[in-house]
Amino acid sequence: MDFLKRIEEYRSLEKQLAWEGSFKDYLELVSVRPDVCQLAHARIYNMIKFAGVEEKEASKQYNFFSSELFGLEKTLEKLVEEYFHPAARRLDVRKRILLLMGPVSGGKSTLVAMLKKGLERYSRTDEGALYGIKGCPMHEEPLHLIPRELREEFQKLYNIYIEGELCPSCRMMVDVEYGGNIEKVPVERVFLSEDNRVGIGTFTPSDPKSQDIADLTGSMDFSTITEYGSESDPRAYRFDGELNIANRGMMEFQEMLKCDEKFLWNLLSLSQEGNFKAGRFALIYADEMIVAHTNENEYKSFISNKKNEALQSRIIVIKIPYNLKVSDEIKIYEKLIKQSDLRNIHIAPHALRVASIFSVLSRLKESKKQGMDLVKKMKLYDGEDVEGFKQKDLNELQVEAVDEGMSGVDPRYVINRLSSALIRTSTQCINPLDVLRALKEGLDQHASITKEEKDRLLNFISIARKEYDEMAKKEVQKAFVYSYEESAKVLFDNYLDNVEAYCNGVKLKDPITDEELDPDEKLMRSIEEQIGVSESAKKAFREEILIRLSSYARKNRRFDYNSHERLREAIEKKLFADLKDVVKITTSTKTPDVEQLKRINQVSARLIADHGYCPNCANELLKYIGSLLNR
Repeated sequence: MDFLKRIEEYRSLEKQLAWEGSFKDYLELVSVRPDVCQLAHARIYNMIKFAGVEEKEASKQYNFFSSELFGLEKTLEKLVEEYFHPAARRLDVRKRILLLMGPVSGGKSTLVAMLKKGLERYSRTDEGALYGIKGCPMHEEPLHLIPRELREEFQKLYNIYIEGELCPSCRMMVDVEYGGNIEKVPVERVFLSEDNRVGIGTFTPSDPKSQDIADLTGSMDFSTITEYGSESDPRAYRFDGELNIANRGMMEFQEMLKCDEKFLWNLLSLSQEGNFKAGRFALIYADEMIVAHTNENEYKSFISNKKNEALQSRIIVIKIPYNLKVSDEIKIYEKLIKQSDLRNIHIAPHALRVASIFSVLSRLKESKKQGMDLVKKMKLYDGEDVEGFKQKDLNELQVEAVDEGMSGVDPRYVINRLSSALIRTSTQCINPLDVLRALKEGLDQHASITKEEKDRLLNFISIARKEYDEMAKKEVQKAFVYSYEESAKVLFDNYLDNVEAYCNGVKLKDPITDEELDPDEKLMRSIEEQIGVSESAKKAFREEILIRLSSYARKNRRFDYNSHERLREAIEKKLFADLKDVVKITTSTKTPDVEQLKRINQVSARLIADHGYCPNCANELLKYIGSLLNR
């Protein structure tokens, strides 16, 4: 009953959104809300901006795309700033077809689907409201009713630009039904909808021998020709082609470059002049954004054909590469898995990460920079600083590999292999080793790849496993430190006391015997060596710590072991190194004693409570680490 009430509320809201009036009423509305008559490109741009924009350090993030597309911030910024924004300002860019080019499963179709769904939602908001002539098959802008001779005067009065002419159907309706009295022509609010074929069209090429151009431009209704007596009578024509119904919104041209040439000719006029030819009528105006998508090979074949030069000059190409950030690749797989009903299967920590490492490595290009390998590059792209390189080096690396991300393992392959692992599991849990095994088995079944490519991908699986080994060791070692924070604090405070004494040239006092002692050089070096601080660099590093400590003290801020990232890393590594033997003995014992069993249970409980493991994968992890440490 509660849901039936919700349906009733929805129906009531639908009625509230509806609006109907005369053209005279519409002019009053326009005088208050001139944005209701914006052109299609401006509407799409404002829709994207309406969702919010976050200013990042080196780029903008458009929230409109953030729920579905990951790792494409720079690409999407380029799309909005170089296409939608100038097109919204009526610059010549709007007279171009937007062609999204990229590898399979890179997000091109998702992007277009988001724009379509976004337009549907936006047209139902106050900000995105638009209106059309009632009964018009192309739901066109009511301002087209204003005679051309009066438009300049109208623009001065209302400061509103009018573009376009009445379609043949509306022109006849105004003359026949209203005797040219445009004030009385009915206007209604328009809700864009792909399902209802209002303002959003989709054209998919099929067999050119059987596909008719009417799919694009509409067709004659032969059953009415005898009634109206002429093929040039608009009442005897169905204005229901994709170019007709996409007016006021957008049209997706799927696999445009696979299309027969006769279907592309219509786009020449529509993109440049904003009109197309249909039946025995004058050119028909259409205000719509045309978006198409293709892969790189088809695009290269298209531009190599001289016959396509006219259309090529009317296209703006935006490359949509694969994501190159491991953290964003994980989000892609999480999104795809959430769409399934496998909610009862637990995915162990790092299972999706190892798949993402494998995918991203396959998409990266080798760098000529000394000391830069693919693993370092992957980590740098994901926001980590690596030895010898910082985030400021990113731009140089990206310039070096312009086409990076245009090839490699696609998300569909990985999600297919993840699906296989999820379905086959007998423990209701999959771990990183299950994932790596599934990826490897998939390569064995892949007949289309060369031996060289297969060996290259197998190497990436091996690298992903090594990265997992390091992550797994650290996680288990952390879990073994029962009083991790306390242990870290004691070691940290001890190090600081010794550094302070060393830098100030004074001795330390033993807290028990009051004996004066030299700074403990062995302790300080055992910590500093964990992060590669050399003997010659130790003095500078210690002075840097002391300066940071003094700075915090002046600002009345507490300096703890989290206050200095490199020192925190050194403290953690030192603790882990000290615990290695304890971990090794405990995890690898086949018949643990009471004390060891107690410790294993405590570690397992910590892994479950703090790190997202289930009992099954926690147990598997401990067994695996035991085998690793015994090698």
